[in-house]
Amino acid sequence: MRYCVSILFALLLSSCSGSVSNTLLPINESLQPTGELIFKEDEELQEKLAGFAEEAKGNLGVFALLIEEERAVSLNGNERFAMQSVVKLPVAMTVMQQVSEGKFTLDQKIKFTTEDLVNPNQRSPLRDKNPKGGEITIDELITLAISESDGTACDVLTRIAGGPAAVQSHIETFGLAGMDIKRTHKEFGKDWDMQYENWATPEAAVQLLVSLWSQKDEEPNRPGPILKHMYDTKTGPNRIKGLLPPGTPVAHKTGTGGTRDGITSATNDVGIITLPNGKHIAIAVFVGDSSADERTRELVIAKVAMSAFDTWAK
Repeated sequence: MRYCVSILFALLLSSCSGSVSNTLLPINESLQPTGELIFKEDEELQEKLAGFAEEAKGNLGVFALLIEEERAVSLNGNERFAMQSVVKLPVAMTVMQQVSEGKFTLDQKIKFTTEDLVNPNQRSPLRDKNPKGGEITIDELITLAISESDGTACDVLTRIAGGPAAVQSHIETFGLAGMDIKRTHKEFGKDWDMQYENWATPEAAVQLLVSLWSQKDEEPNRPGPILKHMYDTKTGPNRIKGLLPPGTPVAHKTGTGGTRDGITSATNDVGIITLPNGKHIAIAVFVGDSSADERTRELVIAKVAMSAFDTWAK
């Protein structure tokens, strides 16, 4: 069985040759898609994903792509899910593009004030260490936003990038139709409904991952700065990485929403798994509006990732 999906940059990595910049550059027109790509569906893996949906006790969205072989599986892959901190990935990508254009430098210091600090219920080591504001380099902001999932760092990056509209404009250059960014962390931290205004489909999240992966340095031990921080991510150890063999390389970014009336809005993880055979899985798993406890939600994500690993590592 085969089905069509609009993966914008699938197999872009294998089609590129020569040195690739560590920063994100505008996509060359010669690499633009000519239309839908056809992917082989793994029916056994597809059945496993469907079996995990009930365990999630909410809405489970999955898209997983074996980059080198055009094989993919999808479960609610085109449905909208609140991104929460997954938004930090396109924000960092936007700023890195501006660095590549010479607008900023990574060692450039940026001032931040109490107006930039996210709310007390949101994660921010930067705010905790600097309750009155301060000064920090762009490189440090990106490190905190990606590896520490720091909300204040992300909002400062969003501000210097030109706001959510500028981030949205940048990701649209990749041709993504399944992602919309309208709010800062501070905004959706104050208003429950606003978090749903930053949404992505699992398929679009994988498109974004593959576009990032395609821009990496050719040397496998020297990933670009964003990927490096994704490998160093400290949040979500029990999600994509939870059931994988110890030491499996995973570059990922998590997102977590709050809980109201027993419903947790978002438990997310998106990332790239390196298989023992040297191939790579780009995967996005979103658990939306779930009544399950945290351990269960994270275990569902781990089971999805492990199922893809077991199937495609053969």
